[in-house]
Amino acid sequence: MGSTEPLSEIAHDFSPMMIIHKDGTIERLVGNDIVPPSFDPKTNVDSRDVLYLPENTLSARLYIPKNTKDQNQKLLLVVYFHGGGFCVHTAFSSTYNNYLNNLVSEANIIAVSVDYRRAPKNPVPCAHDDSWTAIKWVASHVDGDGPEDWLNHYADFQRVFFAGDSSGANIAHHMGTTGVKTREWREAMWQFVYPSMIDCNDPLINPAVGSNLTSQQGCARMLVFVAEEDMLRYRGWFYCKKLKESGWKGDVEIVESQEELHAFHLRNPYCENAVSMLKITAAFFSHDNA
Repeated sequence: MGSTEPLSEIAHDFSPMMIIHKDGTIERLVGNDIVPPSFDPKTNVDSRDVLYLPENTLSARLYIPKNTKDQNQKLLLVVYFHGGGFCVHTAFSSTYNNYLNNLVSEANIIAVSVDYRRAPKNPVPCAHDDSWTAIKWVASHVDGDGPEDWLNHYADFQRVFFAGDSSGANIAHHMGTTGVKTREWREAMWQFVYPSMIDCNDPLINPAVGSNLTSQQGCARMLVFVAEEDMLRYRGWFYCKKLKESGWKGDVEIVESQEELHAFHLRNPYCENAVSMLKITAAFFSHDNA
C-alpha cells in the first residue's frame, strides 16, 4: 500500500505537467500510464519493445504493419521522439502508443519510438544523448539479426525520417544535424531541466540560433506543423524562416492547424484537424514511396 502521508511543501509548480516538492518528490501529472506492446486490431499494426541501451534499461518500441510481415516488403523507416518537455510521458504511454499505431497504419511505414531519460533527475542533454544512442542502435541493425530483426528484414535504410512533437521535435531537429504559458514559465522550466544552460538562446533549446543551425542539416526535406492557438506557434514559423535563410539546400513545408492548441493531435486524435495532420504526415512520407 502507498503512503498516506501528505507530500511536502511545493518547490516548483509546473502544472499541468509536473510538481516538484521540497523533499525531492517528483509528481508527474500526465503521461504516467504504460501500455504493453501488442497487435492492434483496429490499425492492423504490431509492436514490440527492444532494449537499445541495456546498461540504462532504455528501450524503443518498434511498430510494423502486419501485412508487411506477410509480404516481406521493405518500408520507409521513421524514428520518433516523444514530447513532454523532456520530463513527462514515455514512448510507452497510451497517448504515444495510439498515435504511432495510427501513423504507421496510415502511412504504411516502420516506426521506432524512442524512450529516453527524463529531467529533472536526468537533465538535458541526457535526452539528446540517449536519442543519439538509439539512432546508432537502429543503424547497427542494417545487417543485424535477432529479436529486432524487423528492422533488418522490413525497414528500408535508404529512406529514414526523424519525427517528434514538442520537445521531441527539438530532439528530431538535433538528431538531423550533422558534424511554454509565459516566457518566465518557459525559462524557469528550461532552467530546471537543463541547469547548465546560460540562457534560452542555447542552441539545444533554440535551434534557430547559432552558426551551426540549419546549414548542416543532413536531410533533404522537412515538414513542420504549428497550431494557431499554441504559444509556440511563432517559434515554428521563425524556425522555418531561419531554415530557409541558413543556406540549407533542402525543402521545408509548414502547415498550420486553425483553432488548435499545442499537441492537440495527441489529445484528440480523431478530430478533423488531427486526421488531416495524420494524412499530411503520411503523404509526406509517401513522397519517398512513389
